[in-house]
Amino acid sequence: MSRVLIVEDETHLAQGLQFNLEAEGHEVKVASDGESALLHLLQTNGKFDAVVLDVMLPGKDGFAVVSELRAARNYIPVLMLTARSRPEDVLKGFASGADDYLPKPFELAILIARLRGLLRRREWMQNDGAIAQNGSAADADTFSFQGKTIDFGKLELRANGATTNLTLMEAQLLRHLVRNAGRVVSRKSILEDVWGLHEDTDTRAIDNFIVRLRRYIEENPAKPRHLLTARGIGYRFIAELGKE
Repeated sequence: MSRVLIVEDETHLAQGLQFNLEAEGHEVKVASDGESALLHLLQTNGKFDAVVLDVMLPGKDGFAVVSELRAARNYIPVLMLTARSRPEDVLKGFASGADDYLPKPFELAILIARLRGLLRRREWMQNDGAIAQNGSAADADTFSFQGKTIDFGKLELRANGATTNLTLMEAQLLRHLVRNAGRVVSRKSILEDVWGLHEDTDTRAIDNFIVRLRRYIEENPAKPRHLLTARGIGYRFIAELGKE
């Protein structure tokens, strides 16, 4: 049984979601504002398995809530509900640390499927396992380069004796870049293959993600050597220095 926190200030919608998710076998708790949601999540860290989070909340909005969660090193999967379905707003949610989004109004079956997918993805990525001897390193649980190790199963990056926790979305983006090591990955590919957006848009949210990843993997993020910019196109990941 999964424990889900619903953060929604519209009482009828929150109660409807609670009823239907409980019917699906989940244990559900409801919070009506951002402050109480953070109280539940930060004081009971690890007790919930996923969050369904509305953007438009009294007090702290959903963007602020997920940003504070990530700043507190809480990496619970977050499904964000938003009446703003523009790609720029969706990417703002991803940049804040959300793992998936659903624009309002939505079909209940779609929300349940998205939530089930997040829970399943978390389970898959956190299952421990060794690199298969005959498998691709990019598809394995871990990938090592230049003294750094990305552990996709544990959602961690280990480098210089320190461990950095990753969100599901950060881990997915890193895996996408690793799979395409040496090749230019276009912004369009990131939008479609990582975030599931089919609009051909160009926003600072992608750049913000890349800036965060550079802080994790570069010795000098201002002069990146692993995660390079292909001006006007996208980005290129280089695992072995000197092979640019």
